[in-house]
Amino acid sequence: MSQQVAGVTLRDVQRPVAAELEQVVDELRRLIAAHFPIASEVNEHLLRMKGKLFRPTLLLLSSKAAGSTDTRANTLAAVVELIHLATLVHDDSVDHSVLRRGLPTINALFSHQIAVIMGDYLYSRAIIELVKLDDREALRVLARVTNEMTVGEMRQLEAHDKLAYGESAYDELIRAKTASLLSGACEVGALTAPPAFRHALARFGMLLGMAFQITDDVLDYTQPEAVTGKPSGLDLREHKVTLPLIAALARLPADGRRVVERLMNAAEPSDDLVAEVIRLVEAAGGLETARRRALDLAQQAEAELEVLPPSAARDALQGSIAYAVERRS
Repeated sequence: MSQQVAGVTLRDVQRPVAAELEQVVDELRRLIAAHFPIASEVNEHLLRMKGKLFRPTLLLLSSKAAGSTDTRANTLAAVVELIHLATLVHDDSVDHSVLRRGLPTINALFSHQIAVIMGDYLYSRAIIELVKLDDREALRVLARVTNEMTVGEMRQLEAHDKLAYGESAYDELIRAKTASLLSGACEVGALTAPPAFRHALARFGMLLGMAFQITDDVLDYTQPEAVTGKPSGLDLREHKVTLPLIAALARLPADGRRVVERLMNAAEPSDDLVAEVIRLVEAAGGLETARRRALDLAQQAEAELEVLPPSAARDALQGSIAYAVERRS
């Protein structure tokens, strides 16, 4: 990856589209507005949870970098964030998570029933807005992405033998669950651009998304709750097998594997057991292997941008790669 993009913050990445992102937040507020009390209360909480607007940022930057003149980019960016929020609400409910970005989850604050219904509400609002825009191509891309994300979740749930979960299954999962929406955001931003730009940006988003998720999975092993806004080692507590553990398992001796098996068989693993598995994974080189894989994907993503003409937006997309793999939360 280019040395010139090292140390990039999300604020740096968002600078070329800062004004548009303020309008995206207004659009988001408009799209999720509801006229009955419980939905209004939930929606206010959702707006506080909206996070860093990384996916809308990618859509807007892709639009500018590809020379698109689509005047509906802000609305499309809000729709992408709406889909992202819906998946977070459903994921938190499925996982029984109590924290998201340092805030209580919808299911913890209200109930699992409300979380499921609100996730459905957000999806349906996204569909209504796409139909209203009368853009069949945007609808086609985002409908496909939403389906891929759902299938990815189902694949994860049906993985019964956790320790037999391999790298190819993991790649398929993160491609569907995370990378597909980043790819869709980049592609939708460039729908009115030349096909070569559109396809390169779709590939860029896919590779970036995979690097982003692997980095997220490494952070789950390395960062305390105060930094990430969720309990440390949460994936292990929820018996989720991610790349650091997959890479480590191939190198662990029999007694190390037995410790991992004990964690996977524990309904609620103790802090000591989680900490022991984290130490084993790090000692076996699992974290380093995952970091190298994220950097390799980042370099592939960077290569996809070469087809685009030079611009501040293209530079910011390049910066988004560094942000994705170097961030600390």
